[in-house]
Amino acid sequence: MRLFSIVVAFLAFTGSAMAQGPSPDALKDLAPTGKLRAAINFGNGVLVQKDPATAEPKGISPDLARELAKRLGVPLEMVVFDSAGKVFDGVKSNAWDVAFIGIEPVRAAEIEFTAPYVIIEVTYMVPVNSPLKTVADVDRPGVRIAVGRGSAYDLYLTRTLKNATLVRAEGGGGSALIAAFVKEKLEAAAAVKQVLEAYAKTHPEVTVMEGKFMELRQAMGTPKGRTAGAKYLSAFVEDMKASGFIADALKRSNQSATVAPPAK
Repeated sequence: MRLFSIVVAFLAFTGSAMAQGPSPDALKDLAPTGKLRAAINFGNGVLVQKDPATAEPKGISPDLARELAKRLGVPLEMVVFDSAGKVFDGVKSNAWDVAFIGIEPVRAAEIEFTAPYVIIEVTYMVPVNSPLKTVADVDRPGVRIAVGRGSAYDLYLTRTLKNATLVRAEGGGGSALIAAFVKEKLEAAAAVKQVLEAYAKTHPEVTVMEGKFMELRQAMGTPKGRTAGAKYLSAFVEDMKASGFIADALKRSNQSATVAPPAK
């Protein structure tokens, strides 16, 4: 009962913060140039897709960026990247003010993260006749795994693998690492499960493993030190989860992912 009361109080606080609008300091942090520069990563197809008619970004990340710009009362500029690694590189060159990127310890040194808004499973794809049958089988000597350079799963596997070798694709998100997996005849490819499953549907020579080796906790972030902006973003994300905006955005873009629970 006490936990329920705390959650209700937290949601009431975030709702109140949203109703009041951004403070001058939050607005300065999130739109220092007078517009919201939002990093949009085409490398994760669950979050961003290209509209076939207009070639414009669509999906949950663009939807959140538009809603945030609306609430801030500023124009929106979408800064497009083809991989999460390049989004992270962009923080060092002041290329964006807000990003949609997975929470990772390496990135936390440069980015103020919100709590996650969606959780996405990450797993392996292997040749259909592979002796590797489970996630636990993959970390073996001689196994080469394709990953996107600088992706959350690249950073995670770099920390945790003991025997297998990572082969890093340069940019392009899931499509680039799958291309490397095919071209170099690698033993496995590591990526967001939905991206791998979409490829496997039309390529019977591969299969996607059941289970996962990590969960990608997708969040919003702003460059380190922008504390007022980070506080506003955190309240914004909680409001977007509680209001059903996140679930509706996933449905509109025909994507499946788990809406993250309220922040503790």
